[in-house]
Amino acid sequence: MTISELNDENTALAYDAMRALRPHLTSEDAFVSAVRIQRKEGYRLVASFDPDGRVAAVAGFRHMTNLYAGSHLYIDDLSTLPSARKQGHASALLSWVDEEARRLGCAGVHLDSGTPRHDAHRLYLSSGYVIPALHFSKTF
Repeated sequence: MTISELNDENTALAYDAMRALRPHLTSEDAFVSAVRIQRKEGYRLVASFDPDGRVAAVAGFRHMTNLYAGSHLYIDDLSTLPSARKQGHASALLSWVDEEARRLGCAGVHLDSGTPRHDAHRLYLSSGYVIPALHFSKTF
């Protein structure tokens, strides 16, 4: 498999894989536009390609610094096409993000995951992640 960072010109390649995690993304154009806006806030997108050159999985992340974790990469999105699951794409993306965090001098990598995503949790735990806290949110 090949891992490559996507830019504005090829962001649309990630749409199907991202939609597997974010079904509210109902159009490729809206997805590309949303990513373009997030890029202004430091969001980056990296993809894992299958042997036929199609995006099988994608990770969206950003470099952050805050008091509790210092400098770190935060993974906003990690998604694999259902047909490409259990083939190592997500693990390869996590390893790529780990290396990028080290390259940038970060103290670590953080992410949040929905409570029913048990397969994802097994992957994170087997990749060295721990569960240090619960995430709370409030919507208006």
